[in-house]
Amino acid sequence: MDWKETTLHYYDVDPDRYIRTALQADMSETRSRFTKHLPAHAQILDFGCGSGRDTKAFLEERFQVEAIDGSEELCKKASAYTGIQVEQMLFNDLNETDKYDGIWANATLLHLPKAELKDVLQKLEKALKPNGILFASFKYGTFEGIRTERYYTDFTKDTLNEFWAASTSLKIFDEWITDDTIPGREGLQWINILARRE
Repeated sequence: MDWKETTLHYYDVDPDRYIRTALQADMSETRSRFTKHLPAHAQILDFGCGSGRDTKAFLEERFQVEAIDGSEELCKKASAYTGIQVEQMLFNDLNETDKYDGIWANATLLHLPKAELKDVLQKLEKALKPNGILFASFKYGTFEGIRTERYYTDFTKDTLNEFWAASTSLKIFDEWITDDTIPGREGLQWINILARRE
């Protein structure tokens, strides 16, 4: 299997294992940091929704939400959990223009090699409305390759900013480091960004 098949296989073969872990993460503070920049009833795309945890939270805040994921099994589980139809889609198949006020890409873009990530960032920029907001997060580090049966591209602050400037016109206006909130993952850090389409 190539890197993409390997990553999707991980989520398809035992989605319940992943979901149990994902639901332990407290993302409320990070979601608030994102949504405070959005208008009421904003149109949000959950880009790689996984368990559906954040989609459900956005819906409960009365946002309009679309959700996608590449894993067929996670789409089924997330659809049942959120009450909306989650579309199965690979990231590079996104083809929308000026549609979303916000795109939430939590722990998802990190599964792309840098060459594909650059292309997907340009698709995300196109899909956002002018002044639309993108949230993205990556594991903090320098690793790139297969780890724990999935492909990962990690970034430090310096490497992310260098890559971002060369890949997209989306302007980063907020950047911060967080510790992983899932029990047993002490020492794992994330680099988080908010970027705006101008």
